[in-house]
Parts: sequence; structure tokens; C-alpha cells
Amino acid sequence: MAAESGSSRLSSGSRLLGKIAVVTGGSRGIGLAIAKALAAEACNVVISGRERQTIDAAAAELRKQTSGDARILAFECDIRDNEAVTRLFASVAREFGRLDILVNNAGISQSAAPLQETAVELWRDIIDTNLTGTFLCTRAAVPLMKAGATILNIISVAARDSFPGYAPYNASKAGALSLTRTLREELKPTGIRVTAILPGATDTEIWQQVMPDAPRNKMIEADSVAKLVVEAVVLSPRANLTELQLDPASGAL
Repeated sequence: MAAESGSSRLSSGSRLLGKIAVVTGGSRGIGLAIAKALAAEACNVVISGRERQTIDAAAAELRKQTSGDARILAFECDIRDNEAVTRLFASVAREFGRLDILVNNAGISQSAAPLQETAVELWRDIIDTNLTGTFLCTRAAVPLMKAGATILNIISVAARDSFPGYAPYNASKAGALSLTRTLREELKPTGIRVTAILPGATDTEIWQQVMPDAPRNKMIEADSVAKLVVEAVVLSPRANLTELQLDPASGAL
């Protein structure tokens, strides 16, 4: 666990002052942008990731950009591992006693390949990360949440529009959307809100693996996804942004 934050820059707002958030996959890309946006609203933010060095560096970056109103904690956690997930949320319970915001953002993609050439190991890794990881984190988080809390699953337009050559990724995202819808119905009596955000092509490092020559200048910025997360969280507890698809203004790549 990393130490809590100091202050070097005033936060831009305080709409989430005193709130507690966990952002999985928070060390880079969309996850880091979301963590920054939450912390800028004085939210206490716990980020998780698989690589100790990377997650610590991200936490240090966050601390430089937030005021003393926000605590920034970093935990190494492989969300495919139930025991690791249990440890993560047990630590959140010890540190804060509750959880107001869960952002299931951690995910991986793949290089394009026909289904018959897709290795079983790759299939399992993507499903375990993108779908089972969301299940494990949510199951561990819900007991720490009360009415007005929000679960946000950062999924993908691939949940609705399947792309040839990406069977494991498509399946994992469609499953995550179905899981989100089921969870929303189950949690309505508790007052815990569940939101699915489906970004289109977003300018992150993952494109180096998926499509190195993709036109980054036509993609959504990670900050745009982060702004949606904040707006979903600050809604009145009587309102919920259920599902939102965010597309590049220029259309699909």
C-alpha cells in the first residue's frame, strides 16, 4: 500500500468531498484519467493495477495534482485472482469503513485473429480479466456500499457492435454489459446505482497492441470518458445514468 497524499495544487472542485472511490486499472489510460477527475473533486481515490511500479508511479502523479482534501492510495491487485480482490477491498474497509464509488475499468484487449486461430489461453485471460474481474470486484465491493453509492462499469462499444477478429474481447464486453444490467436490477431495492459507459475508440496505449497505425487524432480523449464518470456520480441519488455510449465525433474508425 502506498502512503496517503500530500498537496501541491488546489483541486478544481469539491463535489465529491469525503467520498471514497476505487478505480481498477487506474495506473494508465482511461482509469488514470478517471482517478484524476475524481480526485480533482476532492474524492479519496484508491487505484489498483497489476504492476507495483506502475501503480506507485500513477499514485505519485495523482498526488502532485490534487489538494490535501483527497487521499490517494495505491494497491497492487490482479483482478483475476479472487484472493487478491478480497485483500483489496478488505484494505478499503480498514482504511475508510465504506465505499461510495466503484469504477470497474481494468481490461485488456488483443491483436486481431480468427476464432479458429485464437489460443485457449488468450480466451481465458481476456474473459477472466474483462468479465470475471468485474464480477469479483463488484461482489467484494457491494457489502461496503449504501444507498446513493454508484458502480460504474467502463465497457466498450464492442458490447453491442462485434468486431471480426476479436471474439474473446467482444464476448467479454457483451458479458460485462449483461452483468451490469442484471446487477442494476438486483440492486435497485438498495439504492445503489449501476451505470454502464460504452466508449468507442479512445486514445490510450492499448492501440499499440491492437492497431498501431490507428488514427489517434480521430479518437475520443480519455478525459472525456472521465468527465462522464464524474457527472454520473454527482447526480442526485434519485437519478441514475444507466447506459451511455460515447462515440468519436468523426464516426467509427
